[in-house]
Amino acid sequence: MGIETEGDRVLSREEVVELADAVATSSGIATGIGTNRYGAQLLVQAGSRDEAIAKARQEFGRAVTTAGLPVYPVVRVEAVSEDEDSGEDG
Repeated sequence: MGIETEGDRVLSREEVVELADAVATSSGIATGIGTNRYGAQLLVQAGSRDEAIAKARQEFGRAVTTAGLPVYPVVRVEAVSEDEDSGEDG
């Protein structure tokens, strides 16, 4: 799952490192150093795409709060199944 937000100020390295630490519990990685966007890629277990998006949004929200980041609107959500990620056709 990929989630990205966009806001009105540039985030520092330290802020994105805090987000990286917070998403690490979900085998996640964080992005956004030096930009007005921040985001994360997270691994979630779900039975459907909608469930995966809901779980990822919840986990991302928790991580943002833990990191003490400003809450920006989500501008991108990308769900990829294990099969899609590994390039399998089914």
